[in-house]
Formats: sequence, structure tokens, C-alpha cells
Amino acid sequence: MTTAPLATVRPGTLLKTAFIHLGILPFLLVGVVIFFALNESRFLSSLNIFNVARQSTFLIIIAMGQAVVLLTAGLDLSVGAVVGFAGVVTALILKSMGLAFPEATALVFATAIAGGIAAGLVVGLINGIGVALLNVPPFMMTLGTMTSLVGVALSMTKGLPVTQIPDDFMRFLGYGRVLGMAPAVFVTLILFAAMWLLLNRTTVGRYFYAVGSNIRAAQLSGINTRRQLMLAYLLSSLMAAIVGVLFLARTGSAEALNGQPYGLQSVAACVIAGVSLFGGNGKVRDVLLGALFIVILTNGMNLIRVESYVQQIVLGAILILALIADQIRTRLIAG
Repeated sequence: MTTAPLATVRPGTLLKTAFIHLGILPFLLVGVVIFFALNESRFLSSLNIFNVARQSTFLIIIAMGQAVVLLTAGLDLSVGAVVGFAGVVTALILKSMGLAFPEATALVFATAIAGGIAAGLVVGLINGIGVALLNVPPFMMTLGTMTSLVGVALSMTKGLPVTQIPDDFMRFLGYGRVLGMAPAVFVTLILFAAMWLLLNRTTVGRYFYAVGSNIRAAQLSGINTRRQLMLAYLLSSLMAAIVGVLFLARTGSAEALNGQPYGLQSVAACVIAGVSLFGGNGKVRDVLLGALFIVILTNGMNLIRVESYVQQIVLGAILILALIADQIRTRLIAG
């Protein structure tokens, strides 16, 4: 086999090869970094880079859970509501148990965190039962759950923010340091490693891809597809609940609508990262980069003072661009 000298390879051919192998995400990342670096001197400052790293953790965690659901050809619109709901449950337990057991700080924190996580898992279980056992379309199931959850959280708080969170709790999970890192960054790294191992090194992970690629073929192969769908929605809600607890520790306030932006953003991060809306295709590594891209884009637009409604337009346009690029890439691979 002969290889053409590198000097004779046209730049267009190199770009096309890179696009086929990597998708559109690397091009978008490089483009936005160059654009904002040229237009805003603060963009590449160490302080801003630290802020971007910290702000991206919440979206990365939620997007990884959303990606698992998308791999099964599903969709979870309720993740944003779960963030708010888990935060409210955690905050209310913190306040009530803090008054009852003022000296048992560790017990109060552990119970509150477990309560918030459990609240998220209950939502995931409801979504899983609806989709896997009752065959409700994922869009309708999670839309209904999202709407109900917001109402439940608002009724629990009477529409008011839950504040006066203990300083020790905020220091423990919000402003403290774990191995020199912010707790949210540390938790994100642990979850990323766990999700990578799950999807790339375990049978359960491979089954997610199989269910999303062809659920009938997966059933005929002996895969318990209902169990896989249940696991996908449980994982998605678990990730969102973890963010709800971390968000509470970071902000010191719990509100029903705290996580609303994450619903659309998590889907956008996955789609931009090449996770197929039709299931069976996507990598958790790319999801991390997709979430990071959205945070960088939002951060850059904030720095150059782009209005919030214009930011929504830009995000929507990039989402459409990513979908079109994914279709073109699929044709190039096939052809």
C-alpha cells in the first residue's frame, strides 16, 4: 500500500477527514475560543478559565445522564425539574433536621443528601416505569413528570426560595476543597470516570447501545430491554439529583425552577457532541466536550454583553447546525 506524501494532501481533504472522524464539535470549540479571545481580553484570563471549569460541572453531569437515555433512543425532559426538586427536598431536610439535631451535623448532612438523591431516584423510577413497562413515549412521559415536579416543588416551598442553609454544608460541598479542587469538579471527575467505565467496559453499558440501535434485535438476543430502559432513566435522574444537591451547596438557596435551563442545554450538549437522537451512537468523552462548549459559548456571550434572548437564538441555531452537520457526516461515512 502506498501513502501520498503529506505535502501533496490538500487542506480541504484534511478538514474533510477530520470532520468525518471527529464531527463538528472540535471546529465549533476552536471557532468560539478564537472569536471570544479576539473580542474580549478577559476571556482567556485564569480567573475566567477557572469560572468556566466550575460552571461547566453541573451541565457535564446532567448531560452524561441525558446521553445514556438518548443512547436508548429515549429523551429525558425532566432533568431540570429534578435538579430543583432534589434541591428543595435536601434543603427542607437540612432545615428540619438541623433544628431537631443541632449537634449531629454529619447525620443531618448525610440524611439530607440521601433524601435529595432518593427524591431524584423516585422520579427516575416513575419515568422508567412509564417508558419501559407502560410504553408511554419518552417525550410525553418526561414532559408530564417535569410539569408535575415543578408543581410539587412549588407547593412544598409555597413558591418561595428555601434559604438559611447551614454554612458548614455550603463549605463542605460548595466552597471547600477536595485534593485542591472544588467539590463539584472532584465529583464530576469521579462520575465521568464511572460513566466511561460503564459505557465502554461493561456488558450493561454495551446493552444501552444495543437497545438504542435496534430494540427488537436486542430482545431477540436475550437482552432485558425493559431493565435497560429503567436503568437509563434512573441514571439520568440520579445525575440530575446530584446536581440539585451540589447546586444547593453552591448557591445556598433552593427553588423549584433552579434547574430549568438544564433540560434544553443537556440535550443540546449531547447532540452537539454527536449523540444520536435515534439512539445507539455517542461517546461520553464527546458529551463532556459538548457541555464544555455550551458553557464556553454562554460565558463568552455574557462577557461581551449579549442579551439573554439573543443567547437563546444563538444556542438554537448552533443546535440546528450540529444536527445538519451530523446528517452530512453520516452521509459521508456511508458514501
